[in-house]
Amino acid sequence: MRILAIDSATEACSAALFADGVLLAGNAETIGRGHAERLVPMIAEMPGRGRAERILVSLGPGSFTGVRIGLAAARALALAWNAEILGYPTLALLAAMARREAGEERGVSVCMTGGHGEWFVQDFAPGGEAEGPLASLPPDRAAQALRHDLVCGNQAEALVAQRGSGRALPLLPDARYVPLLPKSVLTERLTPLYGRAPDAKLPGGGA
Repeated sequence: MRILAIDSATEACSAALFADGVLLAGNAETIGRGHAERLVPMIAEMPGRGRAERILVSLGPGSFTGVRIGLAAARALALAWNAEILGYPTLALLAAMARREAGEERGVSVCMTGGHGEWFVQDFAPGGEAEGPLASLPPDRAAQALRHDLVCGNQAEALVAQRGSGRALPLLPDARYVPLLPKSVLTERLTPLYGRAPDAKLPGGGA
C-alpha cells in the first residue's frame, strides 16, 4: 500500500510518500506562509505525482489557514484517487519525533506557538497517547501545566527557560516521520483541531 502524508498546520510544510512502510520520497520546508502555493507542487514532484491508496493529514493545532489547506488538499486527492483519508494531531507527531530523537520511549511535553501570544501545549505518554487535553495557555501557565522533563516544539526552548528546568528539542512537524505515530491517534473524523475558540462571533454570540 502507498501512503501519502501531509502536514501544513504550522510554519512548516511537508509531504511524504511511503510504500509498505518504506519512504519513497519526502520534503519538508519552513516557509511561514504560502502553503497553498507550495503543498500541491511538493506532492506533484513525487513518484507517480504522489498517488496513494491512503492519505494521512494533520488536523492541527496550528495556523487556521494551514490546517484548512492541508485538509482541502487531502480531501481533493482522496476524491480523485478514491483513496482512504485519516487525520492525526500535529502535536502527537511532534511527540513521536521527540521520542525518536531522544532515543528512548519516554513521556514528552509539546509546546508550539498558538494565537494571541499563547502556546499550544499537551503531554504525551511513552506510548504516544495524549495524557490530557490539548490546551492554549499563556506562557506562564503553560510552564506550570506541562509535566515532562523532555519538551519539544518550536516554543520548547522558551518553555524550558520559563520553567527553569528540562531538556528542549526545538522541532517542527515533518510528514516524513508519520510512521512513528501510534495507530491509536489516527482518526476518520476530519475535524480541525484549532486548539482555541474562534475569535470571530456571529450576531447573538455564536462562533
